[in-house]
Amino acid sequence: MITREIQLAAQIAGIPTLDHFTVATTEVDGEVVVRTDQVGLAATYLELMRADCSIPVPAWQPGQRVGVAAIGTVVRSDSPELAVGDLVQSMTGWSEYSAGPAAQYTKLDPIADPGYYLGQGPTAYYGMADVAGVGEGDVVFVSGAAGGVGSLAGQIAKCLGAARVIGSAGSPAKVDYLVNELRYDAAFDYHDGSPADRLRELAPEGISVFFDVVGGEQYQAALQAARPGARFALCGSLSSQLGDTAERFPKPDHAAAQARGVELLPFSCYHTPDQIAAWREHFSTWLGEGRFVYPQTVIKGAVEDVPQAFLSLLQGSYRGNVSVRLS
Repeated sequence: MITREIQLAAQIAGIPTLDHFTVATTEVDGEVVVRTDQVGLAATYLELMRADCSIPVPAWQPGQRVGVAAIGTVVRSDSPELAVGDLVQSMTGWSEYSAGPAAQYTKLDPIADPGYYLGQGPTAYYGMADVAGVGEGDVVFVSGAAGGVGSLAGQIAKCLGAARVIGSAGSPAKVDYLVNELRYDAAFDYHDGSPADRLRELAPEGISVFFDVVGGEQYQAALQAARPGARFALCGSLSSQLGDTAERFPKPDHAAAQARGVELLPFSCYHTPDQIAAWREHFSTWLGEGRFVYPQTVIKGAVEDVPQAFLSLLQGSYRGNVSVRLS
């Protein structure tokens, strides 16, 4: 099977551009051949494109296909486990077709919107439920709340019993989206004044949980607003993602956190099957009960349009979980 795929043309050192990607034509063959229908996008992919990648998995090399999560349809199968027409999920990345052993693909239940399977729910659920341990009465602050992880994390906190959930976002439209569509109790535009002042206004008695995907000034603001014993689930630091390693992942101020009795809880976005299953079970229940909204942006285009969609994601052009439906 001949396919077109997106490969890394050169590892990224500064600001990513389209020149870092190339469209290549390759052959794929294996026990199962799958047509890619939709691919997921996530800001964490940027780290895997760097020579100084700090994630504990191998960085992508020039000439290697990029991307991770994909949903597709089986078009050829020599396996009794999968039949032609089955909907499957894989980690095969940005390509029109993929192939490999049947064990590489997970058969999915056909649903109205397969994009549900491409979201960053496992990260949001694990960080909020298991790492931060959110429960009844918690006051929760989520940075980057309109993004793929944050848009789920705040809703998860509400479903777990949090008394109040506050989010930050980068525009008035996203603030409105958080409150009126995702049911955050309050939200603010981090460009509109000091985040520390906004948190004092919206959480006068302090926060007990901080779910952080931004870092920087918003982390410092959360530290000032933290109650003694607050738990900080540290997922990322997108505010400085374009710098070198030290700038992209600044070390949390342990001394200041210790002085305020704050527990710093950094965690990995690499998930076990049990963590993924836990998310899907709760998500399905909450969605069925009408307590949850799945926020997503779906871009329609060819495989060569995926890099531009990825760059737009990094620039904050979308909200919710982002994917490209291939045409």
